Amino acid sequence: MKNIPIASVTATMMAILLVSAATLTSVAQMPSHRSLDMTPVNPESVGFSSERLERLHTLIQGEVDKKQLAGAVTILARHGKVVEYRTYGQRDLASGAPITKDVIFRDYSMTKPVTGVAMMILFEEGKWLPSDPISKYIPEFAQLKVFKGVGTDGKPILVDPDHAPTMQELMTHSAGFSYGSGHSVVDAMYQEKKPMQSSNLQGMIDKLATLPLNYQPGKGWTYSLSMDVEGYLVEKLSGQTLPDFMRDHIFVPLDMKDAGFFVPQEKRSRFATNYRADPQGQLVPTEAASAPTDYASQPTTPSGGGGLVSTAEDYYRFAQMLGNGGELGDKRVLAPATVKLMASNHLPVNLLTGEFGIGQHVMRPGFGYGFNCAVVFDPPEASMPDGKGTFFWDGAAGTWFWVDPTNDIVFVSMIQRMLNPDNHTLQYRSHATVYQALVDPSK
Repeated sequence: MKNIPIASVTATMMAILLVSAATLTSVAQMPSHRSLDMTPVNPESVGFSSERLERLHTLIQGEVDKKQLAGAVTILARHGKVVEYRTYGQRDLASGAPITKDVIFRDYSMTKPVTGVAMMILFEEGKWLPSDPISKYIPEFAQLKVFKGVGTDGKPILVDPDHAPTMQELMTHSAGFSYGSGHSVVDAMYQEKKPMQSSNLQGMIDKLATLPLNYQPGKGWTYSLSMDVEGYLVEKLSGQTLPDFMRDHIFVPLDMKDAGFFVPQEKRSRFATNYRADPQGQLVPTEAASAPTDYASQPTTPSGGGGLVSTAEDYYRFAQMLGNGGELGDKRVLAPATVKLMASNHLPVNLLTGEFGIGQHVMRPGFGYGFNCAVVFDPPEASMPDGKGTFFWDGAAGTWFWVDPTNDIVFVSMIQRMLNPDNHTLQYRSHATVYQALVDPSK
């Protein structure tokens, strides 16, 4: 064997070690699994047609051109890759300020899925079970009654519940609570007591404890302040305030920089003006953007059902985490099994009859409700183009999102127009224009 100088061997070994170290450093610096890059990719690379996606743009831009919307931000992603990240129109019509990607929106009821995730974090900690009675954690609810009509004396007839309303019923709007926004006898009681206007969450619970349920638990579906009750439960089970719990367990891990329950002064210039239609159908502000009550400070009664604000990107980070089975980059918020539990239908067949719902969100065959979100568990039966297991929700000012685990699609759209009868229609039309552009689902 030929002798090799020791110096030569040493030099060779040093070179190998240096290359190995460089390789390890390079690997360590590579993006972690499903990390977030907001730079759009070529739509064709993930199965979309650029040409057919123009129909989505035409749909949203048409609403702006017809002055039905001031502006919008949309984010479409597949396989964790952003396909489109677009802005339309203006943040404020009076000043002409354009919509930018960092505009902050009122999420309203899109807060509900975030509160759902907070609850599922506590579920993973063994803090509660779906079968538990709510009164196990809120003793004030131990004596809840059920409304059963009006007597000959004109007074409500109240009876005991067949069973104590459960946590699962709370999280599916089937426990019997209400918002008090309708015209029933129970709604009138809510309007008198005003639980949502309480000075703190404990005050809300105390008022609710004196109000009857709309129906026997599990026998109906009423869009309600159940998720505000969940906000109270998050505080009680965690020992933190709802804003602090969401910050520590959701917003910071997911880098949701502007998400919260208020907009601090240094961010007010990015806060979108909220609009409604006047009697002539013209967009007018719902309130002055500078009004001191308009999300100006941390609320004393944080609403788990409708209190959050965020940018479109903030909410996309949250939705993509769910789309990834509970993680984003190297941060895991929930286990995949927990996300699946949250995003599965939990309503019995007897409630999926078309009798119950809110707006165009009608509980029917193929379309149900999970924990704090609607679920399309049989798309053809529900007459929807989405993949099986798609889950979603929206907000009062028209914001909407969905997560499609079958096609690995996430979509977020942020607008600010209050209670427009067309909001749900626009949402469902956006589903149609997205899926008609998915021409190669195998990619």
